Amino acid sequence: MSEKKMTSSRRHHLKSLVLSISKGILEKESIQVKVDKENYMSENCPPLSLPGSTQELQELCKKLHQQIDKVDEERYDLEAKVGKANKEIEDLKIKVVDLQGKFKKPALKKVRLSADQMLQALLGSKHKVSLDLRSNLKQVKKEVKEEVSDYSYALIKSDRISLVQNHQNIIYETIQQL
Repeated sequence: MSEKKMTSSRRHHLKSLVLSISKGILEKESIQVKVDKENYMSENCPPLSLPGSTQELQELCKKLHQQIDKVDEERYDLEAKVGKANKEIEDLKIKVVDLQGKFKKPALKKVRLSADQMLQALLGSKHKVSLDLRSNLKQVKKEVKEEVSDYSYALIKSDRISLVQNHQNIIYETIQQL
């Protein structure tokens, strides 16, 4: 089926009708808000009559303070209810997203950091620590061994253990210094 395009004059006429109708609705709403406000004020705030004596003025002030305290308590209770409701709404939104399963984990980039950069990231830019682990390593010379005995295997294993302990001590000392 072919759809007829609306002419610009027809579109302009319809737009002006919609605007005039919405303007009338907004005016009615503003008048209704004013009427509601006046009704509320007449119900909850009786007209103020100022007494002539100081005793009566003090009593009026005490009465007004009590009303202010009552209104503040109601306002605080309503704010707490609204905050609780907002938190519950947020929790429900999170549950809906979780149930829909549309949450996608972002792809993480692989980042290569040196030991210095890692310590700087962990400790912040205030602490400048240079930890050159390679300079603290023992130099091991490779020798061609014809036979590997249990004794030589034990020596190699003990060298590795001492090397690891040395690294642990260096890291512990640098953290202690910070």
